[in-house]
Amino acid sequence: MRTALWTRIVVLLVVCLAAVAQKPKVAPPPQTPPQTPPAPEVKVAETPHEMTATDIEAFLDGFLPMQLERENIAGAVVCVVKDGKVILAKGYGYSDVEKKKPVSPETTLFRPGSISKLFTWTAVMQLVQQGKPNLDRDVNEYLDFKIPSTYPEPITLRNVMTHTPGFEESIKQLFGLEGTPVRPLKEILPQHIPERIFPPGKVPAYSNYGATLAGYIVERVSGRPFNDYVTENIFRPLEMKYSTFGQPLPAELKPMMSDGYQLGSGERKSFEIIEDAPAGSLTTSAADLAHFMIAHLQDGKYGSAQILDPETARLMHARQSGFPAELNAMALGFYEESRNGHRIIGHGGDTIYFHSDLHLVLDAGVGFFVSYNSAGRGEISSRSALWKHFMDRYFPYTPPGVPELASAKADANTVSGYYMASRREQTTFLSVSNSFEEVHVVPDKDGMIKVYPFRDFNGQTRKWREIAPMVYREVNSQDRIAFEKGFNGRLELHINFPAEIFQRVSFLDSYPWNRFILYFGLIILCLTLSLWPVAWVVRRHYGFKLDLTARQKRLRLAIKLVCAIQVIFAFGFLGMLSGADDLTLLSGKLDPWIMLLEIVALIGAIGTLVVIYATLRLWREPNLWRGVRWLNVLIMLACIAFTWFVIHWNLVNLNLKY
Repeated sequence: MRTALWTRIVVLLVVCLAAVAQKPKVAPPPQTPPQTPPAPEVKVAETPHEMTATDIEAFLDGFLPMQLERENIAGAVVCVVKDGKVILAKGYGYSDVEKKKPVSPETTLFRPGSISKLFTWTAVMQLVQQGKPNLDRDVNEYLDFKIPSTYPEPITLRNVMTHTPGFEESIKQLFGLEGTPVRPLKEILPQHIPERIFPPGKVPAYSNYGATLAGYIVERVSGRPFNDYVTENIFRPLEMKYSTFGQPLPAELKPMMSDGYQLGSGERKSFEIIEDAPAGSLTTSAADLAHFMIAHLQDGKYGSAQILDPETARLMHARQSGFPAELNAMALGFYEESRNGHRIIGHGGDTIYFHSDLHLVLDAGVGFFVSYNSAGRGEISSRSALWKHFMDRYFPYTPPGVPELASAKADANTVSGYYMASRREQTTFLSVSNSFEEVHVVPDKDGMIKVYPFRDFNGQTRKWREIAPMVYREVNSQDRIAFEKGFNGRLELHINFPAEIFQRVSFLDSYPWNRFILYFGLIILCLTLSLWPVAWVVRRHYGFKLDLTARQKRLRLAIKLVCAIQVIFAFGFLGMLSGADDLTLLSGKLDPWIMLLEIVALIGAIGTLVVIYATLRLWREPNLWRGVRWLNVLIMLACIAFTWFVIHWNLVNLNLKY
């Protein structure tokens, strides 16, 4: 679900900000034929290794133990299937570090996060093939509450399954502390409807709320609680004996649950309660997930069970429209991850402590699942590194060379600029992080571009060469990005993860402008407060007395008090976020502090009007030095700058919806 990383980024960004101062029965839907994916650039680099249990085990044994140690991860599990059979399933490290309990692929339970969504999407498609929900009808037809009609176009299940409903990011109560009561979806969903910030079908923006909405539609259409439906129609037919969406875990499964860790060398963390259950609450074993992968690789069939009709499975795996032809696209729930000349679909998943990937190499009949029970140091993407090396070993590949385009330098200048992620908070106080997380596209020599902060496993910024108009491939690799005009006319950066894009921002939303405004405001405010007592000490030491009228003293005091309020808000916001762990941040426990700080921010914003008034009055005072007058103007500009920043990024909306 990627929320742990998101939360840490928010915290770190706020630290940076303050450091300077200190998201009735109907006919079946039309069976849209699969679109032909872009032709892969096939060029084999070397003879592939034979994919046998012995060779895979040797590869994993040489890779994972060192990776776990280097990244400070407690344990991991890997499972590889091919042609309907499990080739290898193996655990590494510990599920309980203190007790030195090893990871078992058969019985150790992991939390694969958003891989849970694949079960939700599969449940939806089971009902679609029965003609119950329709992929292209308004989702409001299947709900007992209403998604607001922000745009003329309704949100459909196809939008939801391709992450294009247009919802902003929403994280409040996404995770809860162990023991938190789990409310029914009927109660959760109406209370947490995110704002619709894009027209449906126009902009991919990954949405946990959308997946949870789909799970509730499964409940409504089937007449069964979501967990019961999935258990009866997916887990049991696939013989997934150690899998559940239930929270807390059933008593018989609790002893099998792996502990979660921030660092493998640190303390075990509490069991995570995921309120948006259909989006991420699955608990399962690697052996169970092998059955699920085999079923999807065999068009819905596992043993004698058929969880999806073959045509429905192929529809679910089909590339959907609306994505650049040269890049990966969304399927229905799955997303493309094609590489090394093969079409691959899959899904990743993150809780705060567990991090997982599931990949299906459709044309080779291969499935791959990996899960880590620790966030680790986070310096590299452990699972991405493992998957890349696995593919290079068994499906080796070298991208072909491309001619240099005459338009490369001009196009590099055209696409340069700052881009903001589509998966974002836009109307809540957490929108403050958006500008500081922007992607920066910079022209490089020979018409290439650099995209910050995209980095390779070696920590170096990745370089991209234009291979077709506005389409770029990473130098010495095969990953691609592309630029297109969006529905609003602004340039969009598409990456090879099709559930999110980056949109070019205006000057007022750009990182340089916001960094300047924030730093200027906070530095002047802090200097004003810190030099106030210094000036008093100097005057006292030299016996110098300020010759001010009572009104002038009141005006100067008002300016200092407003500066203090602004700084109190900045430090308070920093302290609130940096002083709480991830679960507390996401659980809603901080709501009283958030509201208090927003009230402080509002007082500070109103106080800026007082500063403007006081500065103008003091400017006209005949007995003040010109330097003092200009100093007051500088302080006034700092207050205005900081207040603009606070208002622009919704830090005073007095709204606990986030």
